[in-house]
Amino acid sequence: MTQLILENARIFDGVSEECPEGMTVLVEDGTIREVSDRPIKSVDAQRIDVAGKTLMPGLIDMHVHSYFSDLDPRVLNDRDAPYRTAYAIKKLGHALDSGFTTVRDIGGGDYPLAAAIADGLIRAPRFFYAGKILSMTGGHVDYRTPNEKHHTHGYCSCASMNWAGVIADGVDECIKAAREELRRGAHCIKIVASGGVMSPSDPIWMNQFREDEIRAIVQECVERRTYVSAHCLTAESTRRSVEFGVRCIEHAALIDAETANFVAEHGAYVVPTLSVLFSLVESGLEMGLPPDRIDDVRTIYEESIDALDLMRSAGVKIAFGTDLLAGFYTQQCREFELRRDVFTPVEILRQATSVGAEILMQAGKLGCIEPGAHADLIVVDGDPLEDIGLLAADGRNLDLIMRAGEVVKNRLN
Repeated sequence: MTQLILENARIFDGVSEECPEGMTVLVEDGTIREVSDRPIKSVDAQRIDVAGKTLMPGLIDMHVHSYFSDLDPRVLNDRDAPYRTAYAIKKLGHALDSGFTTVRDIGGGDYPLAAAIADGLIRAPRFFYAGKILSMTGGHVDYRTPNEKHHTHGYCSCASMNWAGVIADGVDECIKAAREELRRGAHCIKIVASGGVMSPSDPIWMNQFREDEIRAIVQECVERRTYVSAHCLTAESTRRSVEFGVRCIEHAALIDAETANFVAEHGAYVVPTLSVLFSLVESGLEMGLPPDRIDDVRTIYEESIDALDLMRSAGVKIAFGTDLLAGFYTQQCREFELRRDVFTPVEILRQATSVGAEILMQAGKLGCIEPGAHADLIVVDGDPLEDIGLLAADGRNLDLIMRAGEVVKNRLN
């Protein structure tokens, strides 16, 4: 039995604006066992004096792509698994050093990567993954150019597919694809329900998958007691996805007020991703983004700020995500700065902790400080409820990072 006591802490618990001071937290075998306003007695415990700084849950990034090492997703197939894995190791290590103790890989992450992390072979945050993204032919994850006739994106006898997704058309194929990804350990299923910027043949306004296809995928997830998340840029794709049972919307950059109210009324979640859009507008051309895409990206980014305001006013449950690709992953913490034009610091902190945990179906285990929760914790040198920018410094203002009770970084003593 390994015990560690964090003393003299000011605690943000993941929800409340009230942050009690002089608190003590007992961590035992990777779990928070006790939270007290009095000293905790233990003969064998290691003790760390937090020195009155802010102890809070580790951060959760709900939209990462661990393998996405190039802006052209077709390049990744040629690079093959060893290159993609090397990139993932560097990207996930940076996330952990920045205070993200949990990430959700929402397209491309797989069982081998998850197993390597679980076995301690890779230094990384706690890892949830959606497996391969489900796309219809000509959808956002169909990376063929118009002159290509055949694809290897669907399942064959050897289960070959592209690195990011699988093509499924019709109810039966959608059911099979969802079941296969769930069999491979996916924690949820991701579909693409609108067009996107990075794919060659689908305009942004295009709705993807029929109602019966989406409902079939949702039902498979319901039977596995999990959920569907959908890539949606437009208001229409967002509304129809929620109407058909999708629980979580990625991006929603072009949402309108009516749809925001609809999403809120149905209790669905949204994971906006401002940092990827900002990065592409700022440096996309230098990183290889095709020149004909930059205007679309700029328009989406500009409207996404207004979309945040609409969703906030409607009371939509919003989580924290970044979606950073290629070399942009080092800008993960910029998301905190981009959101503060719309949200208060405590709202952003909830988005990056307790709301993300709700989506992951890990409320009470992640994104909180309470007995029985995983000991995924960070100590901030300062008050992030007053200055959210403290979390936008790539971990430089973090004096302690703990994942599953293991101290990853400690500048306290």
